[in-house]
Amino acid sequence: MTENPPDGPLCFCRDCFGDLDFSAIRCSACGSPRLVRHRQLPALALAHIDCDAFYATVEKHDNPALADKPVIVGGGKRGVVLTACYIARTYGVRSAMPMFKALALCPSAAVIPPDMAKYVRIGREVRHAMQALTPLVEPLSIDEAFLDLGGTRRVHGMIPAKVLAMFAGDVERNIGITVSIGLSSNKFLAKIASDLDKPRGFAVLDQNEARVMLADKPVGFIFGVGPATQERLSQRGFRTIGDLQRADEIDMMKQLPTEGRRLWRLARGIDDRRVIADRGAKTISSETTFETDIRDFATLERILWRLSEKVSSRLKTSGLAGSTITLKLKTADFRQRTRSRSLSIPTQLASKIFATCREMLAKEIDGTAFRLMGTGVSALRPGSQTDDADMLDRRSAHAERAMDDLRRKYGSAAVIRGIAYDGPEKSRQ
Repeated sequence: MTENPPDGPLCFCRDCFGDLDFSAIRCSACGSPRLVRHRQLPALALAHIDCDAFYATVEKHDNPALADKPVIVGGGKRGVVLTACYIARTYGVRSAMPMFKALALCPSAAVIPPDMAKYVRIGREVRHAMQALTPLVEPLSIDEAFLDLGGTRRVHGMIPAKVLAMFAGDVERNIGITVSIGLSSNKFLAKIASDLDKPRGFAVLDQNEARVMLADKPVGFIFGVGPATQERLSQRGFRTIGDLQRADEIDMMKQLPTEGRRLWRLARGIDDRRVIADRGAKTISSETTFETDIRDFATLERILWRLSEKVSSRLKTSGLAGSTITLKLKTADFRQRTRSRSLSIPTQLASKIFATCREMLAKEIDGTAFRLMGTGVSALRPGSQTDDADMLDRRSAHAERAMDDLRRKYGSAAVIRGIAYDGPEKSRQ
């Protein structure tokens, strides 16, 4: 071990957390090679935490027999890969890949249908552990978030980097999944850093290093730069981030009035966005990919009811209601249709979600075959704000809540509405 400067260690062990000399190769106390080192380490406090292959890791934890096998979490033959473990990824399997392509690449993979209720529960456990470190936790999804640990050093008695390393160990030990951590001075660089050392990674990146590292990356590496923007930039001679770095800021703003300054700054690792504490879910939704294309309204209607029930259940469980109802459809040729309608009073009732979506669905029935359908509720607020105005049909609302009570007591199959139908689809989120 070594003496450290008063502002904190520049190198420490991720396993025993002992401070080390900056030139150390292994921990002199426990022999671990898993060290964190950086000249700016004590000063950095903004992190991006990302659970490693989250759904697949949860399934491997629950079934140790899968530990050394390729695992894909996803839908049926017509579905897509939600996530793949790192073994499956060595075969070329990637998230959002059609399932038939994934199985062609890795026919030995264990395919597991998603259990979203379980993933949400475990995701909440991880989130609560994050919130014990700092109140400034900004979730990006069920399995990743930004954290700002600035000002917490006196509370924890150590630099943020060491707090984060201890957090990673606690999650692995107590929850049974692994996380990767990126630490930097801003969100953009922290997000990049968390991808540098997966899985079980801990990477530190400062602005000077980032500028060199980013230079040869394509402009599409910057978040928010999709194919259309990438093409516009390419036409102006900006193909790599290095091209953006060499550009004049004023000239960039003239060429791209809405995004020129943002791109110029990000290319240099400059990002002033603050971490905003969790404001809760923005949308609660459910969707399903059909095993065969469907064009029949009656069949789609029955499936829509089941989706509405799922969304309603999640709203009620979360104590939320929403006033914007959205219907999502994807045609057989992968074209997407999205329709939304706003209600005057927020709802959490399946009957109202279904009725609103059914009206929108009826207008889309024109002989088109659909491969996917989903529904969601947004503009969320506390469920207490649904009051009696939400229950224009009191009997219907009371009946629905009575069915919820029976299902909680006797199981989900205890009460089934007449419209419910076990259709030819595989549900996913």
